[in-house]
Amino acid sequence: MAPHPQRLTVTRRACPLARPLVTSHGVTASVDVAVAELSDTDSRGRGECVPLARFGESIDSVVATLEAMRGAIFSGLNRDTLQTALPPGAARNALDCAFWDMDAKRAYRSVAALAGLGAAAPVVTAVTLDFDTPDRMAAQAEAHRTRPLLRLELGGDGDVDRVRAVRDAAPAARLIVDAHERWDQRQLEAFIPAMIDCRIELIEQPLPAGADEALAGLALPMPICADESCRTQADLDRLDGKYQAINITLDKVGGLTEALALVAAAKRRGLRIVVGGAISTSLGIAPALLVAQQAQMVDLEGPSRLAVDRGAGLRYENGMIQPADPALWGGPG
Repeated sequence: MAPHPQRLTVTRRACPLARPLVTSHGVTASVDVAVAELSDTDSRGRGECVPLARFGESIDSVVATLEAMRGAIFSGLNRDTLQTALPPGAARNALDCAFWDMDAKRAYRSVAALAGLGAAAPVVTAVTLDFDTPDRMAAQAEAHRTRPLLRLELGGDGDVDRVRAVRDAAPAARLIVDAHERWDQRQLEAFIPAMIDCRIELIEQPLPAGADEALAGLALPMPICADESCRTQADLDRLDGKYQAINITLDKVGGLTEALALVAAAKRRGLRIVVGGAISTSLGIAPALLVAQQAQMVDLEGPSRLAVDRGAGLRYENGMIQPADPALWGGPG
């Protein structure tokens, strides 16, 4: 039997952004990340998370949850028992990814190999256009018009003008939009013709979570993607017939273990997979790259928005994310 970790170290870090992120919910100039590090006399594993305020989390609550797991770690908690020891969320994500990292180092194999995924390949990531006036969003689109995939932050009235301005500024780019639960049913119905006309490829979480029933039977040429409405596999039955895609973020679902299981369950239902992530350092994004191997769309640009990333960080080149350096996360020891 493999030895279990004997020590948990929890750290927190404030990460300023190179430029603020603007969404319909407000402006973010810095993000707080928490890191869980598991260790014994021979190995260590790390996992990073970002608290999700949408689900009632804060950096203080996440750090407190992680700190409270010290005794369980010392007593033999492992990746399997973790899944029921903590609920879905950022704290479980950090620990889950730390367990995967440590298991890989002990086995002298990559996490990708341990998970049966094969070697990770580069993936295309979206560039996010901040929520703003149509003219300013068009200027953002113009600056990124050669990138293959643009993601628009939307938020309600005026969104049709925003989308049309971006499409005019970047005629060749693929476009996806994230409404962040800010539309109502009237707006959704009113906005759809423009979304079709502007060749929008995916609409993410247009209605508030809990208002999903209004989407039942809605026939559109582009998929509607559940984000806040889909947290774990247990949500899939409730979403049947309402969404055609789901967004998987590791902090939301509670780690790589649940994310891989959710991908498999969603694929069996014919759902498309979108992989997203909060703004974080490369340590937080590296595990999500493994899930991204099975996704139709990826939004993992977070580290590229930071003023300073970690050493041995992910490489972003021409809209592509290169696989993680084993020294960062998930490689053999």
